[in-house]
Amino acid sequence: MVMTLTRRALVAGALCVAALAGAEAQAQTRTVKLAKQFGISYLPLTIMEQKGFLEEEGKKLGLDLKSEWIQFSAGNAMNEAILSGNLDFASGGVGPLLTIWSRTRANIGVKAVAALNAMPLFLNTTNPNVKTIADFTEKDRIALPAVRTSIQAVTLQMASEKTFGPGQHGKLDAWTVSLGHPDAQAAMMGGQSGITAHFTSAPFMYDELADPRVRKVLDSYDVLGGPHTFNLVWSQGKLAKEEPKLIRAFVAALDRSIAHIKADPADAALTWTKAEKSRMSAAEAEKMIRLPENEWTMTPKKIMAYAEFMARTGVIPSKPDTWKDLFFEDIHTMPGS
Repeated sequence: MVMTLTRRALVAGALCVAALAGAEAQAQTRTVKLAKQFGISYLPLTIMEQKGFLEEEGKKLGLDLKSEWIQFSAGNAMNEAILSGNLDFASGGVGPLLTIWSRTRANIGVKAVAALNAMPLFLNTTNPNVKTIADFTEKDRIALPAVRTSIQAVTLQMASEKTFGPGQHGKLDAWTVSLGHPDAQAAMMGGQSGITAHFTSAPFMYDELADPRVRKVLDSYDVLGGPHTFNLVWSQGKLAKEEPKLIRAFVAALDRSIAHIKADPADAALTWTKAEKSRMSAAEAEKMIRLPENEWTMTPKKIMAYAEFMARTGVIPSKPDTWKDLFFEDIHTMPGS
């Protein structure tokens, strides 16, 4: 009887140790919450997700990572998720990044991790009377991701100042409407919502221009004087300080994703169309990926042009001294601007 009790105790003890070991192993798995928005401009993140690059790069650094991806329709909502601690990595345009950077400089210190691309933004319209932004009237409504804060909204303000003169950067703000790109495209093309223009990105802008009713009114490359960063990824300073290996793993994974896009755009296109359940064919997506105006790069471009404008117009209280003030150190060796 004593032997039986002892054996039972040993078995129970072994099971307890095994359970504790299993719980500890599970606790060591780091769930990384990442967010992206709609459109092919987020292709590097889709490749990272579908290929499992973050998990692989994490293992190289001794990290056991599990990715959890969330999709948002605008950068301002993503910023709220970052501030509440519900996201590790957010992604979006330069406008939302500069906004949250300026809001958090004195506390949680949100900064960008890297750029995702340099891509143009098109302002398209179905209004036959609109040839330039000077032709818009109070009867028009311009859809964009977020009024006044999205990169489209800021670019429109920059264009307005050039067209209407100093102090007139907000002239068209009252006619802008916040809508995610899929909804905005449907609204403009449907012709029943009052939306007559859409300041958008790929693939939506190219898809719209395939319709003879649509014309391009504005190209952001013309406004900025050349290629500029469209999307970036950002995170809290706490993450960079307490989990620097996670930041390094992400940068390495992003670098692999961009290298894969350049080396095999056909596979990148197929991966994206399947993952996003896109109506676009893989061949159409590949053509878009290969366009010389669409550059897949982690190097920031013309970030300071946006920062200087937003600071001068009071959107952010002060501008950074250099683009490096906006980014964690991992990419400071890149030739940013």
